[in-house]
Amino acid sequence: MDVNAAVAAAAAIAGVLTGVIAMLAFRWSEREQKRPTRTSLHTDPVLPPGVDTVLSVLRSSAVVLDEADAVVKASSAAYALGLVRGGKLAVEPMLQMARDTRRDGEIRQVELDLPRRGTGRGEALAVSARVAPLGSRLVLLLVEDLTEARRIEAVRRDFVANVSHELKTPVGALSLLSEAVMDASDDPEAVQRFAGRMQIEATRLTNLVQELIDLSRVQNDDPLEDAEPVRVDELVAEAIDRCRHAAGTKQITMAASIKGAEEPSEEGAGGRRAGAADLHVWGNRGQLAAALGNLVENAVNYSPARTRVGIAARRVGAPGGDMIEIAVTDQGIGISDKDKERIFERFYRVDPARSRATGGTGLGLAIVKHVVASHGGEVTVWSAEGQGSTFTLRLPEAGAARDRAEQVSARAERAGLDGEAGRPTTSPHTSPYETLPAPEVLP
Repeated sequence: MDVNAAVAAAAAIAGVLTGVIAMLAFRWSEREQKRPTRTSLHTDPVLPPGVDTVLSVLRSSAVVLDEADAVVKASSAAYALGLVRGGKLAVEPMLQMARDTRRDGEIRQVELDLPRRGTGRGEALAVSARVAPLGSRLVLLLVEDLTEARRIEAVRRDFVANVSHELKTPVGALSLLSEAVMDASDDPEAVQRFAGRMQIEATRLTNLVQELIDLSRVQNDDPLEDAEPVRVDELVAEAIDRCRHAAGTKQITMAASIKGAEEPSEEGAGGRRAGAADLHVWGNRGQLAAALGNLVENAVNYSPARTRVGIAARRVGAPGGDMIEIAVTDQGIGISDKDKERIFERFYRVDPARSRATGGTGLGLAIVKHVVASHGGEVTVWSAEGQGSTFTLRLPEAGAARDRAEQVSARAERAGLDGEAGRPTTSPHTSPYETLPAPEVLP
């Protein structure tokens, strides 16, 4: 009996101990689950409320670092710039700024030039980095890409400097010539000679100012607001008339070739041949005429005497709709490979001496580039030194858009006749040009 009692007491004690141990283990497990771990510090719940939403709408690249310099949160732009790699901030100056801010709580800002990822050309990204504390343990890094802003600012500075230089030359010449006229007041022949030079410089100054105005207009205006179908043969004829006197002085022959497609003849109607009049482009007539005129004028100015300048236009197929190609070919001095990359820059001249002799301002091709781009097209150049050059404009054809509009109108008319209204939705006498949709402008 005593043995059985002892066994029962031992079992009871063992049960109590087991229960106590289980209870302690359960409490310890709960405490460990509630304790923050290193991995939990890297998850979104450690961010203050609302910060995640704010960071997602910021234009700047955002990186949030914890007390161990690990990345808690980073925007996709930060990865694209190469700021974050392998869960760590990869830019040492920014990392040092974050540590200093974490230590003293001060906001810091610095501008840096970072190597561009994936390029071996030594190009750099200009960025502005700003570091601020975020709560008690986190640090927020905001990085703004300044590369494009700096490039635009450099272009603006160069433009102002070039304009100042180009204006200074004719103005200075006019000042000197006016003094020469005053000194030669008793010499009629000298006065007449100096007056002729003054007229040339005044014309050069007027042309420069006018081209600056034209360039500003094509950069700021939307040419498709007042767009219309423009006949290609009329553009070519206007460009030839503009340069006819200069070409005649140098005995340069100008020839035009405009190829339209043949349309099938209608039986009983005699049929007709679609020629130059059937090629249309969609856009601002004045700007298109100025662009083509600049190309023809350059071809005449840079061609030697007794040569040939050709202007050819044709329709070519393209995935997004037919395009019109207008090519201007000369037999001039040609353009070197290094100059071909820069000829569309403002005030850039292949031969500055020849440009001064011909009155060129260096803005003609820049105007061509902007006009063609704003009309949804492109301009290309082929050239070989000593052989000549060919500039080609590719512009959306208005005829393709007109045909699509007519098909849509015809379907809508049939649907209207078959519908309850019993009348067409469009007038059959409406001009097809009024329903032409403008082509999409490329960025």
